[in-house]
Amino acid sequence: MTLKTGDEYKDSVKSLKLEAHVMGKKSDNLPENPLVNPSMKAVAATFDGAHSDNEEIRGLFRTRSSVCEAEVNRFAHLHQSTEDLVKKVLMQRYCGNLTGCCFQRCVGLDAANAVFSTTYDVDQEYGTHYHQRFRDYWCKIQVDDLVVDGAMTDPKGDRSKRPGEQADPDLYLRVVEKKNDGVVVRGAKLHQTGMLNSHEIIVMPTLNMRPGEEDWTICFGVPTNARGIRYIYGRQASDTRKLEELKLDVGNPIYGGQEVMTVFDDVFVPKERIFLNGEVKYSGKLVERFAAYHRQSYGGCKAGVGDVLIGAVALIARMHGIDRASHVRDKIVEMIHLNETLFSCGIACSSMGYRTPAGNYEVDMLLANVCKLNVTRFPYEIARLATDVAGGLLGTLPSAKDLEDPVTAPYIKKYLATTEGVEVVDRFKVLRLIENLVAGAGSVAYLIESMHGAGSPMAQRIMISRQADLDGKIQKVKQLLNIN
Repeated sequence: MTLKTGDEYKDSVKSLKLEAHVMGKKSDNLPENPLVNPSMKAVAATFDGAHSDNEEIRGLFRTRSSVCEAEVNRFAHLHQSTEDLVKKVLMQRYCGNLTGCCFQRCVGLDAANAVFSTTYDVDQEYGTHYHQRFRDYWCKIQVDDLVVDGAMTDPKGDRSKRPGEQADPDLYLRVVEKKNDGVVVRGAKLHQTGMLNSHEIIVMPTLNMRPGEEDWTICFGVPTNARGIRYIYGRQASDTRKLEELKLDVGNPIYGGQEVMTVFDDVFVPKERIFLNGEVKYSGKLVERFAAYHRQSYGGCKAGVGDVLIGAVALIARMHGIDRASHVRDKIVEMIHLNETLFSCGIACSSMGYRTPAGNYEVDMLLANVCKLNVTRFPYEIARLATDVAGGLLGTLPSAKDLEDPVTAPYIKKYLATTEGVEVVDRFKVLRLIENLVAGAGSVAYLIESMHGAGSPMAQRIMISRQADLDGKIQKVKQLLNIN
């Protein structure tokens, strides 16, 4: 096999001929849609990384598969060591540095590693054949160098009710018909990052299911162009700027993110692509393992994008002539401290990982949840400090068209001049990038996703409580103080 380049990846997605409803209109040429195209470029960058002229970077993206005996892209790898887990975080930070946005491939990687170990455990208890099915499926993903979307989050409807108690049982994706050669599923998955840039989907249950909820306990893989799947593109703040002729106001001129509502309208899933089907006991294990891997991911990707925001703030401070002010230096140091704390947590939970009975490596679940809980806070504080240092022009800057208008341009260039040697248009570029990340389209991935992606803060608090071994800590105190 040959690892795809970014251009080869883009051609492969175009061949899927995916369709979606985008802002009220059906679009059948998604790769050329200006709202979608920047997100595809971000994914393409993860393929080009495997072909970098820099040997160290290539080493982050290339590794040896344990299931198909071939060199594969690390975004399709089943982790074989703590070194693999660490390199994953380093690769994610590099991608965040490069694109300044969400590069959309972490969720499929995290889903695969969770499904791999969970199917092994299910087979050991029930004598099923899910694990070999998944190995065969994932080998094809690796050999063909495909992008996989991991789909977990259901609409949930009335959160106080279980799946079977909902007024509409489809508010949690479920099996509606069982056949000899597969099942038919119906439902929806929300917040699907990068879905329209993917070749395949791994669908997982979103809850720890209970007896009686077998129909909602389903995990499977299907192509993104499977019959019956419908896509509705999600809005982002300031997203229509991508439709404008001048790209200066976009903020991130090349790359972007993507979120999609995905509807499964009676989709047939062949038997060989089903990896969990009614084994409620293991639904919670699958959810927890996926969540842990994905919470680890945030230590890399959010730190990578944070690097870009910190660099932009340091540059605008220099442009404004305030970079030597002690309070500005202190704020930038605080931003660095917070960002490196996120990265440290990602590295820590990776380094403390362990081998599963299936053979792949899992992160330390407690530290992964600590990592993600920090992610729900620190990017917001980094964004606040960035807004503080950058100044009020973040919210009042004239448009790119005004900068080109022969009447208004001279006034803008005169009154928005700053330190000597700084072009006004360059000042625009930096301010728009900061705006993009703290309030624009980029804030969807950097801030909103930091809060809710891989579970909201309470989900991490619950897992931290479960994993912290509080009784063990109490026992240590009793031993220290000789209390029986």
